[in-house]
Amino acid sequence: MSESDFEVIVVGAGLAGSVAAYELAKLGKSVLVVERGNFAGAKNMTGGRIYVHSLRNVFTDEELAEAPFERKIVHERISLMAPDANFTIDFSSGEMSKPEQASYSVLHATFDAWLAEKAEEAGAEMIYGIPVEGLLKDETGKVCGVRAGEDEITADIVILADGANSLLAKEAVGYEKPPASQMAVSVKEVFDLPAGTITDRILANSDDEGAAWLFAGDATHGTFGGGFMYTNKESISLGVVAGIEACANGGVPVYQMLEDLKNHPAVAPLIRGAKVMEHSGHMVPEGGLNIMPQLVNDGVMLAGDSAMMCINLGYMVRGMDYAVAAGQMAGRHAAVALEVGDTSKAALQGYVEDLENSFVMKDFRQYQGEPAFLENFDRMFSGYPEMVRDIMNEMFVVDGSPVTPLKKKVMPHVKKVGIMNIARDVRGAMKAL
Repeated sequence: MSESDFEVIVVGAGLAGSVAAYELAKLGKSVLVVERGNFAGAKNMTGGRIYVHSLRNVFTDEELAEAPFERKIVHERISLMAPDANFTIDFSSGEMSKPEQASYSVLHATFDAWLAEKAEEAGAEMIYGIPVEGLLKDETGKVCGVRAGEDEITADIVILADGANSLLAKEAVGYEKPPASQMAVSVKEVFDLPAGTITDRILANSDDEGAAWLFAGDATHGTFGGGFMYTNKESISLGVVAGIEACANGGVPVYQMLEDLKNHPAVAPLIRGAKVMEHSGHMVPEGGLNIMPQLVNDGVMLAGDSAMMCINLGYMVRGMDYAVAAGQMAGRHAAVALEVGDTSKAALQGYVEDLENSFVMKDFRQYQGEPAFLENFDRMFSGYPEMVRDIMNEMFVVDGSPVTPLKKKVMPHVKKVGIMNIARDVRGAMKAL
């Protein structure tokens, strides 16, 4: 048994933190989770989407049957939004409903609480409402605990899972804050609606089915970013994500973007008559591998958003499944290090190696060039939405004028954007994605 107060201290009771604590407690290790919110999920934005493949590696089917999922996502919607028009692709497939490939909307206040409860049931201790203000280090510089208020709590290993705006990453691994161009700010509101109303408005088959909807273009007034919508059982999560640098230079505050998105003709009917239940904000890492910190150091490991494990592909946003997988690997490798009595950086390197061999780091390496591509993909946010609107107007508006060949309807609007520009964008997307 270690002479420290705990064998492991986990900072943060989000997905990565609670899963790491769960794995450690199952293996009989003494673990403490310190969460600055008043409960697990209190500091996380309510509403999002999780792909369950990573959870299936942590929990049994019976345990997952108890998980507080909201709706199974069976509709993928992507919109190019102009101020006065909206072009939407709505995709559904039987493949999306298969258990091993399913995804669900979740509310962090309930889902994170369930994860924390599973960790507690396994034997982890949880402390809420206390921020960790610093790390303890021994004479060699090895992390050996945390400082929370007037308390100093020692541990053989500390796992940081304290979010994208980590207060401890610099102390742990010398990580400097990423540039504003690599970070985004998100604002979201949750709208209360009856389950049947939501089901009817998204054309789902039952109250257990839902949709994920991403918006590009006018959702962020033509600046880098986008809007999003997730259907919960009896609420809708609606928000925008915009690059911090783009917001600073674009002139339109992010809260105004959200107000305008709510009033857009394509979105307003979805939330008609709804009551706003929550308004929240959050920082989102968007630089991928380019801003990922060193993941281990002597006595310390990073997982989830504190390790910048989030990818925005434009048509899909992922982070939760990476957090779950990283939390599981961090917990298991921390247990191995404790067993052999070596918690040095070298001993913890197995965590990094496992991540490299998993879908987590393989995905981040595959999409290494994607953040830079999207950041400079201006026409996706201002140009293509208007081009698609004008082409659709040519195709579907009938006013009694003689018809013209489709090519003559389309090409003037394509040429307005530029054929070479379109070709360059297609080539860039193929290389980045």
